[in-house]
Amino acid sequence: MSDSNDEQWERKVLEKLALEAVAEQRRSRRWGIFFKLLGFGYLAVVLGLVVDWGQTERLAEGAKFTALVNLTGVIKAKGDANAEHVISALQAAFEDKHTAGVILRINSPGGSPVQSGIINDEMQRLRAEHPEIPLHVVVEDVCASGGYYVAAAADKIFVDKASIVGSIGVLMDGFGFTGSMEKLGVERRLLTAGQSKGFLDPFSPQNESHKDHAKQMLDEIHQQFIDVVRKGRGKRLKETPEMFSGLMWSGAKSIELGLADGYGTVDSVARDVFKASDVRDFSVKQNFAEKFAKQFGADLAESMASVLTRFTLR
Repeated sequence: MSDSNDEQWERKVLEKLALEAVAEQRRSRRWGIFFKLLGFGYLAVVLGLVVDWGQTERLAEGAKFTALVNLTGVIKAKGDANAEHVISALQAAFEDKHTAGVILRINSPGGSPVQSGIINDEMQRLRAEHPEIPLHVVVEDVCASGGYYVAAAADKIFVDKASIVGSIGVLMDGFGFTGSMEKLGVERRLLTAGQSKGFLDPFSPQNESHKDHAKQMLDEIHQQFIDVVRKGRGKRLKETPEMFSGLMWSGAKSIELGLADGYGTVDSVARDVFKASDVRDFSVKQNFAEKFAKQFGADLAESMASVLTRFTLR
């Protein structure tokens, strides 16, 4: 009798273990499905960020829109506001058969004279190639130095009365650490092949001949900037002794000086000037990988270099 009870007990235990194992498998399967769905959802979000799906809305035959390109932030090769991105967007805007006019919206304190010059040159080329499509700049908060270098190539410049405009100048700044090194007892050991290879080395005493050479170079680039502004603004410019000194003015004053043409926003220019209130953004947008790289310091080396010597239109 005892053996029979033991067998029944063992059978019940085995059945219970088997049922629990089946239940555990079901739970694992459900969690597996859940995490797979979660993974697919995450992938969908990533693809949404990475892929530029473009304009899907179809326009009626003969309909026109205003093409918008944004130039925001410091103008530099490794930044969002670089010549490659801006030019690519401008070219796409001009080539679209539905474009009534192009607005370059600028919010920039300036930056690289090279990047600014490349954008300016391409704007002039596009205007010559597409004379039927006007290219206007709309300034929001700031259009200074390199930003204004770019703006000068537009047909017209529109501002807000409180916008900051100007700063037509060039600077090269850096730091000198010789005094700190002496206090710390640090000896600079610099070996060069070429008497000026240590040009503007921040860890060596300032060399007067190097300083003079740098000043001549800045004056040359400054004159290039002045020539671009004079060419772009033409007879509208009302030159004053301070105009090319590096000073900045309000939007209201910039109109008086001929640095800008009038008041306007993206919407008002699209609606009242181009007569095409539908605005389409052609700006090149960062994909997910670029945003990720930037977030984790892809520009660290450039930032460290700029601490020592910065050469910008601002």
